[in-house]
Amino acid sequence: MKILHSADWHLDAPMSGKSEEQARFLRQELSKLPEKIITLAKAENCDMILLAGDLFDGAYTQDSFRKVYKALEDVKIPVFITPGNHDFCQPNSPYLAENWPENVHIFKHAAMEAVALPNLDCTVYGAGYEAMDCAALLENFRAECDSKWRIGILHADATNTSSPYCPVSPQHVRLSGLHYLALGHIHKNGSFRSGDAVCAWPGCPMGHGYDETGIKGVLLLELSDEIKAEFRPLDTPRFYDETVEVGSDAAQGLSALLPGVATEDFYRVTLTGYADELNLDALACQFSHVKNLVLRDQTIPEKELWSAVGEDSLEGMYFGILHDGLDTESEVLKQRIKLAARISRQILDGQEVILP
Repeated sequence: MKILHSADWHLDAPMSGKSEEQARFLRQELSKLPEKIITLAKAENCDMILLAGDLFDGAYTQDSFRKVYKALEDVKIPVFITPGNHDFCQPNSPYLAENWPENVHIFKHAAMEAVALPNLDCTVYGAGYEAMDCAALLENFRAECDSKWRIGILHADATNTSSPYCPVSPQHVRLSGLHYLALGHIHKNGSFRSGDAVCAWPGCPMGHGYDETGIKGVLLLELSDEIKAEFRPLDTPRFYDETVEVGSDAAQGLSALLPGVATEDFYRVTLTGYADELNLDALACQFSHVKNLVLRDQTIPEKELWSAVGEDSLEGMYFGILHDGLDTESEVLKQRIKLAARISRQILDGQEVILP
């Protein structure tokens, strides 16, 4: 049996802190998620789809709902949804206000419910939020059935046992009687094994900001003699939060980091090290093909390197000798002396040293 596990789409999210153009672009990309994920499920011949909450960010649009409806109806395999803290079951939520395809089962109550799938020799257990927070639904739960596979789905926090969002502990998982527990809520993928059970969460399929960096995607499960979970990246916009030691040439440092071709991915780059005053606008113009580029200058003026020169101390003597060495016609030697001074200053200031 093959299962696609996804969560935390957050359709119609406001994308706070972005420009109007950026927010519109990101919401448009979010709206493509249902089709992308269902296309992958079809290509992988999945037998089931688990969607572990927060498909919507709260208030939803009819356009987003129609795209979700069409994608889930087209896939024609069982789909299980557990509402989360952003899209919990309330009278105006899509889970109660809208009609859903026949192949979709929504866990609408904050109590574990079982749905048997005899043709797959599987029983799926799940529950959904009825408010913005949720008790530990897996506490004192035990799956009792004769199915070969017992699958659980919850929008839950497995990283904080005091969380208000359905906390799940390794002990809960170990005693649950489940073979696989599919979680949502945490936007970075992760997993652990407890006893005979695997507990995993795929993270969000698309980041919304610099606190959700890197590659995002879904989990593909294969259940045979054992459970194999593979993280599968999706082609969605990505956020990168990087630091570059500029050295003597900030543009060169950025060139080594940034892609050489046009991209709509989001890059926030903090420039560090000792350097003459930087012109961030001019630097950004050199990388105009990186449409969503933010540069932050945290460099220290190069003159600060030599602040100890003239002091009656070992440090002053050391930097004085280096500074005297700059009186040379060799540009290579000058750069080596400046590098030695930068490394020395970083060591003396207790900073991490990254060698070029």
